[in-house]
Amino acid sequence: MPERIYSSPGRDAMAAETRTRLLDAASLLLRRAPDPSKVSLDAVAKAAGVTRLTVYNQFGSRRGLLEAVFDEVARLGGLHRIPAAMALPEPSAALYRLLDIFCDFWASDHALGVLHAAAAADAEFATAMAERQERRRKVLSVLVQRLVAAGMVSKARTDEVIDMLFALSSYAMFDMLRQPGRKPAAVRRMLKSAFTAALESTLNDPERGSRQEPRKK
Repeated sequence: MPERIYSSPGRDAMAAETRTRLLDAASLLLRRAPDPSKVSLDAVAKAAGVTRLTVYNQFGSRRGLLEAVFDEVARLGGLHRIPAAMALPEPSAALYRLLDIFCDFWASDHALGVLHAAAAADAEFATAMAERQERRRKVLSVLVQRLVAAGMVSKARTDEVIDMLFALSSYAMFDMLRQPGRKPAAVRRMLKSAFTAALESTLNDPERGSRQEPRKK
């Protein structure tokens, strides 16, 4: 007989509460630790008032915990809006909408800089972060391919355009332009101009009188 898995609303609610408490504890530790790469499962368990086994049962590994924290940061930072942007009928408009979303995200949490810096010293951090960066590259790639299919970007320059947009929409670029003390709105304007310049040489739509960002309706 297969092993029967027992569940109940009360048990599920308790597990969800424990997971939330662990994510909150891990997020706080990563923000406050002098070196986030040193934050361990034991430290998170102690901060949350549970055993290390409880953390392991929830996330499977330290990397699993890091990925869950990153996903929660992304959710709170508004990255859940990406599917709606991808659904816009005009790919160039979708690209600018994506840039808005990423600018909002990079500006939403000062701890993002700490987390990115930790990736340089910790392999698990680096792997989890790289996977999320590749998600950003993938959505950009999908939209650039739509531009290619529409005859608006040269197929021969597809990789070049994707790489340029990937770099321009990164945290590193946003943070570099934000210094010293430049407001996020100004950074957004600069990046949108750079997006336009990156696309302008390959956009080929004779019916558009302007190569600028589509006007908001």
